[in-house]
This record gives sequence, structure tokens and C-alpha cells, in this order.
Amino acid sequence: MRVIFLGPPGSGKGTQARRFGEARSIPQLSTGDLFRSAIKEGSPLGLKAKKYMDAGELAPDELVIELILERMKLPDCEEGFILDGFPRTLGQAKALDKALAAQNLPLDRVLAFEIDTAKLVERLVGRRICPFGHGEWHIRFNPPRREGRCDVCGEALVHREDDQEEKIVTRLEAYRRDTEPLIQFYEERSILSTVQADGDMGEIARRIDALL
Repeated sequence: MRVIFLGPPGSGKGTQARRFGEARSIPQLSTGDLFRSAIKEGSPLGLKAKKYMDAGELAPDELVIELILERMKLPDCEEGFILDGFPRTLGQAKALDKALAAQNLPLDRVLAFEIDTAKLVERLVGRRICPFGHGEWHIRFNPPRREGRCDVCGEALVHREDDQEEKIVTRLEAYRRDTEPLIQFYEERSILSTVQADGDMGEIARRIDALL
């Protein structure tokens, strides 16, 4: 199963992508994680990406897609994958569509997460993440077992700078401007499903399972 989880920041798509992938033994492909891994390994693509990151620039779409396609060659992607956080723009979606078609790897489904803006803000303001990538928690909805500490490694959780309330409005505006057009793009290809992303995580997970 090859799917994209699409939604605004704070909609829970990352958490649900991780859960869905673990339950079906298919990897969650987050572009941020892919870049960090490639740079750490010192691969040719990682070295290219590092040049852009060191210069404070965004990597070009072609490099991002090349990195994703390279990752898809690994054995754990044979049964599928979940793209989380990419594509972000219509241009990226079109380029990805073309690249996957060339590899005979068409997408099976795009899942669009829908949630009220006020609830998004509440989710983001209360979100805390492990600095070593072991997961994320919420001070109200999903608190860690030990206050302020990662359940996996015990490290102090971080409140990301872009999860500060004043930054959230800007992030949501960027999503509506750049990413929301993808909903129509995939709807026209008859592979889009929407999921109400409000409520208990278990209930949202059951909605996703029913759709996929």
C-alpha cells in the first residue's frame, strides 16, 4: 500500500502515520528524517542535501524526490510506504507523480486530515517532542509517563519554537496557501479520502483503518 498522509500541522498525521505503518510493517517516510539519515550516513545524496542545509536553503524538489525514490528501493518498502510531510506544494505533487509513474509505483490513496483551526492551535501549543526523534506527546491529550520526559529515552522533552502560538498562525497560512491545493489535485485523480482528525487518537485510528 502506497499512501500519503496529508494535513495541516497539528492534525496528527505524523502520529497516525507511525501507528498505521507499524501495524502493517510498512515504513513511514518523513522527508526530514530521510535528510538527517542521509547526511549522517554521508551518502552522495546526503552530501548534496548538507550543502543546502549549511547554506540555510531549502533543498530543490528534484533532490527531495531522488532521496525518496532511493529510500523506496530498500526491502522494507516492498509492501508499500507512507509519505508524511511531502509533497507540500502542487509543483512537488506533480513532480512526485511523474517520478512514481516512471518507476511503476502509483499511489493507492491520499488521506486528507480535516480538523477545526482552534483545535489545531490547542494541539500544537501543548505538543512536546523528544529531541532524539523517539516520538511526541501532549501535555493534555497524551502526557508522558514522567512529566516533561520522553517515555523511550528519558530525555527532557522539547517545546518546538514553531509550536509557539505566534508562529502557528504563519504555519497554517502557509499550509492553506501552498498545500491545500493538493486536495483538489488528488481528488481529481480519484485517490483522495478525507478523515475527521478530531477526537480520541484511538477513534481517529479506527476511522483511518476503515478508509484504508
